[in-house]
Amino acid sequence: MGLSQRNRRLAPLALVGAAGIALAGCGAPGAPDGGGDGGEGESSTVTIYGTIVDAEAELLQESWADWAEENDIEIKYEGSQDFETQLGTRAQGGNPPDIAIFPQPGLFADFASRDFLKPAPEEVASNANEYWTEDWVNYGTYDGTFYGAPLMANVKGWIWYSPAKFAEWGVEVPETLGDLTALTEAIQAATGTPAWCAGFESGTATGWPGTDWVEDYVLRQAGPDVYDQWVTNEVPFTDPQIKAAFDSVGEVLLNPANVNAGFGDVRSINSTAFGDVAPKVADGSCAMTHQASFLSGFFPEGTNIAEDGDVWAFMLPGESADEKAVTGAGEIVGAFSDTEATQKVLAYLSSPEWANSRVSLGGVTSANNGLEPDAAQDPILQETIKILQDPDTTFRFDASDLMPGAVGAGTFWKGMVAWVNGTSTDEVLQQIETGWPAG
Repeated sequence: MGLSQRNRRLAPLALVGAAGIALAGCGAPGAPDGGGDGGEGESSTVTIYGTIVDAEAELLQESWADWAEENDIEIKYEGSQDFETQLGTRAQGGNPPDIAIFPQPGLFADFASRDFLKPAPEEVASNANEYWTEDWVNYGTYDGTFYGAPLMANVKGWIWYSPAKFAEWGVEVPETLGDLTALTEAIQAATGTPAWCAGFESGTATGWPGTDWVEDYVLRQAGPDVYDQWVTNEVPFTDPQIKAAFDSVGEVLLNPANVNAGFGDVRSINSTAFGDVAPKVADGSCAMTHQASFLSGFFPEGTNIAEDGDVWAFMLPGESADEKAVTGAGEIVGAFSDTEATQKVLAYLSSPEWANSRVSLGGVTSANNGLEPDAAQDPILQETIKILQDPDTTFRFDASDLMPGAVGAGTFWKGMVAWVNGTSTDEVLQQIETGWPAG
């Protein structure tokens, strides 16, 4: 299906791998060694395959090292850029890993639908029901059977800004989308320059930051039910509710009075690398930008990211102040094996103990509500954990990651680029819709 949906994160990883951002990845292909229980006096071996690589993979392995030693289990981890293709080949050939870390629920469900995955052990199901919300449990469920628990998570929709500049301009963090529009106008009036900057450039994945904008507005304006129907094409891109989200995003991204501070005109959005907006926010030449928590890895060294620091962020608000709806992404853990050692590893990975171990090493969060927010080193990640753990938060997985790759990582990305370049909204929506498979 061309670029897999997870590859929207390949370019970000190449840039921020050293900062430890666990989103998706690339690495050397090659089949992992087969797993299974060892003989008497030997440690059991469990193989895990995923997309997490480089420094991220080292932290992942560190997170379970002590537990594995205590439980006499050898965990062999391998990450690969070609995860999706290689995993399918191995599963069909009868040589899958014991455990796979899936970057999208859609891919996870595909393997479950083909009877490759084992239903989750009772302890994993118990952990998931105790420590995750129903939304997250559903992402690991296929056709009424629970196959796997979530692992890590991230929240999108952060609006990054300079607290000092807000104080200088006499403006405050908005509580509603209407307030955000007024804030945009107030900053433009105070500075005489656009309030926003944006960058969609990300190599072969150029355009993905724009899809995040649209997803946030669909969820907040049309609601979770319409969002879910949109993901399955029951509500097509050409539906007026989706067009309304595009129109709202366009009030920022297509209006030269509002964008692209520090870079140029509207079309410069497509040539601006998404991470390059961070320094502009830090130096005050850009008042606001929309990006996930991993943008913290792009600010200049020494930038103080705090509520009273050089840079901070607020969550894109809803239509009313009491609405708490967010989009995000994460991984789901599935097993091809039901050996005793594999089940022990699955149970550990679904536990608060593992979540606290991994998050304490930096760079990631989890939706596990047994996680201590203070375990995160980054203050934005601490805020992210609080949002994920809030029972009133409505969470929806990144829509483009749930759509077929031909749409989510194909016509949707390309459509955002064409839209910024001047193609009409109606034409763009029709073009994106053509990516949906027939039938």
